[in-house]
Amino acid sequence: MDLVPTLISSGWASGVNAYLTVALLSLLGRAGWGEVPGSLQSDGVLIAALGLFAIEFVADKIPYVDNLWDAVHTAVRPAIASTLGVVLAGDSGSTGLEEALSGGGSGAMALASHAVKAGVRLGVNTSPEPFSNILVSLTEDGLVAGVVLLALDHPVPAAVITVVLLVAGAALAVFFIKRIRHTLRVLQRRLRRPPPRPG
Repeated sequence: MDLVPTLISSGWASGVNAYLTVALLSLLGRAGWGEVPGSLQSDGVLIAALGLFAIEFVADKIPYVDNLWDAVHTAVRPAIASTLGVVLAGDSGSTGLEEALSGGGSGAMALASHAVKAGVRLGVNTSPEPFSNILVSLTEDGLVAGVVLLALDHPVPAAVITVVLLVAGAALAVFFIKRIRHTLRVLQRRLRRPPPRPG
């Protein structure tokens, strides 16, 4: 296992959807797809990850509920990514400081991708219809699945793709934030205008 690229990919994926990442790693490990630590393949881990993913699958597709869900998971997703980083590092033979750095690096990557996801979702939720929210959520789930699958067999290309996705997502989040600020300024100016005089 190429540890650093795998940590980058798993960290990014955890920041977008931690429960799906853990569930996929558990299932793929059981299927013999790539090197997955045995502790991630246990029944308890798989059941918990699948159950929480089922809840997130629904919550993540409801406008504004997804924003609340993201807020709650600001600490959860990086924590799960850090745990994955430590487990993956330990499985590759790393010890002590290397495990701590792996956990910290993976957690930092998850925090970055989580922040991008949350920013993009705030922008998407300004749209009056719910379909764009559902489409974005399904796209995120698909990207997470693709990155996790690729990371186990081809960790370096997977890491490159995740960095590109992170940069592109950050640019999109900045665009949405600027658009929201512009809209708020326009609304403020309209509200400050005095009412038209009769006649």
